[in-house]
Amino acid sequence: MPSLIPPVKGTQDYYPDQMALRNWLYTKMREVSESFGYQEYEGPFLERFELYAAKSGEELVEKQSYVFEDRGGERITLRPELTPTLARMVAARQRQLNFPLRWWSFGPFWRYEQPQKGRTREFFQWNIDLIGDDSPEADAELAAIAATFLKSVGLKSTETQVLVNNRQLMQTELEALGIPAKSRGEVFALIDRKDKLSVEAWQKRGAELGLDATQLMGIESLIEDQELWKKSEALQRFFKAIEAHGVNDYVRFAPHIIRGLDYYTGTVFEAWDTAGEFRSIFGGGRYDDLVNAVGGDPVPAVGFAVGNVVISLLLQAFGHVPELRGAAAPIYVTLFDQAHLADSLRLAVELRAQGLKVTSHLREEKLQKQFKRADRAGARFVLVYGPDEAKNNTVTAKDLRSGEQRSLPRGEAAYYVKHWLEQ
Repeated sequence: MPSLIPPVKGTQDYYPDQMALRNWLYTKMREVSESFGYQEYEGPFLERFELYAAKSGEELVEKQSYVFEDRGGERITLRPELTPTLARMVAARQRQLNFPLRWWSFGPFWRYEQPQKGRTREFFQWNIDLIGDDSPEADAELAAIAATFLKSVGLKSTETQVLVNNRQLMQTELEALGIPAKSRGEVFALIDRKDKLSVEAWQKRGAELGLDATQLMGIESLIEDQELWKKSEALQRFFKAIEAHGVNDYVRFAPHIIRGLDYYTGTVFEAWDTAGEFRSIFGGGRYDDLVNAVGGDPVPAVGFAVGNVVISLLLQAFGHVPELRGAAAPIYVTLFDQAHLADSLRLAVELRAQGLKVTSHLREEKLQKQFKRADRAGARFVLVYGPDEAKNNTVTAKDLRSGEQRSLPRGEAAYYVKHWLEQ
């Protein structure tokens, strides 16, 4: 026997049950996006390497991206994120677009990193962005969308929180500590890794960056100061808008949130579970310089992205995954015998023509076995068309949930089944 070929490391098979959950999440993402007036778009799965080299950060570009040369010798990347693609698309039609843009997308992405709980090399991600508005209220709208999504999938504010900070505020505070502008990117990365390193390793890394003991203590004080946001007019306006959105129980200030990507310029936020059992559920923020970094004119933008893997694990952990069945169709047309095969197939065609989803049984088998197969497949109704039904021009329908059985007029079977389904 040949050995079973395993899937590529870090990828995931989506059997019908897992696909049902992914599609349910997609539906929730679509509903929330459209409720705030956002339009769906999509970009290519392949991009030129230099698009990410422009602004995404060394770790993402050099260590986590799938990069290869095509047959023409050009360096191509499987997209690790969508924001640079969005910026490129905006720059390409900047004169024709009607700003502000409210756009969202859901699709596959690839990152070459070590697979672990909540992190795979291939994943699906919801991206949602507001382009062309530089106000704190625009930032708040995105955070409100994030909170609304968490609520829509059943997560409570006691289980998840959207943590918010502002890079401009932190830059001002770092400047007051005497940290030069050229070092701030590395210091931001140091802050971002505060919870990922031991105290000794974190302080050692700070010393390597040229920070003295006073500056390190100052940074530690900053990221523990829960009242720091009051120094920022932008954050004051942000939280006022969050309160107006009615989601202030989900959104709070967190000075240690800084985000790792280089292109963030202002407000940043991440969602975390309150127990701290998972990595960041999702994150995003303001990126006002990305469109001009890929060849367009400067345009302000803010957005965030949610991967399907972590949110799925989180919903399972908190017991919020709804009962989903990957049923192909709610109606199962049985086969009485081979002589009635064509009649059964024609019945299924008639039902489908009326907008119903129908599975046809294709080989002769005892009706009781067919009923069991239909039930295991997740169908609700089984339909029988045999000699008695043909003689009386009827169809026998049975509800597998209640056990109720009815004889329906053949020509009106679709009408009656539709209404029965709605009960």
